[in-house]
Amino acid sequence: MWVRQILLIIIGLSSGMIVASGLFSFITGLGVISDFADRTHTGEHVLLYEDAVALGGILGNVFIIFQPHIPGAGWTLPVFGLLAGIFTGCWAMALAEMLDVFPIFVRRAKLLRCIPWVILGTALGKCAGSLLFFYQRWGR
Repeated sequence: MWVRQILLIIIGLSSGMIVASGLFSFITGLGVISDFADRTHTGEHVLLYEDAVALGGILGNVFIIFQPHIPGAGWTLPVFGLLAGIFTGCWAMALAEMLDVFPIFVRRAKLLRCIPWVILGTALGKCAGSLLFFYQRWGR
């Protein structure tokens, strides 16, 4: 019986590592981390940023699986939500930029002067949608 459990543990961990490495390779391939380093002029810390992303993924999985009690979660949750939202938004923008979504959309919609307002409206809409979702979910 314990041999079966050990085999399941090995298969589960191996599968998780493969999926996680694929996701982190995708994030790195999109250029999100190098773009952050380029925009903040901290290119010498790229390896630190990559380690932080990997550590964040590992800790996120640990928190989801084991659900430990976190002291001070009342004030840290909004901070975490803000940082996770910023990262997810940057990841989505990097993916959209890589796929040339915005240049194609701007060309087809014939937007010439209002591009900053479209980007701001998209960001505010995503923010309002997220706030509404979490307010309805946790505000009960």
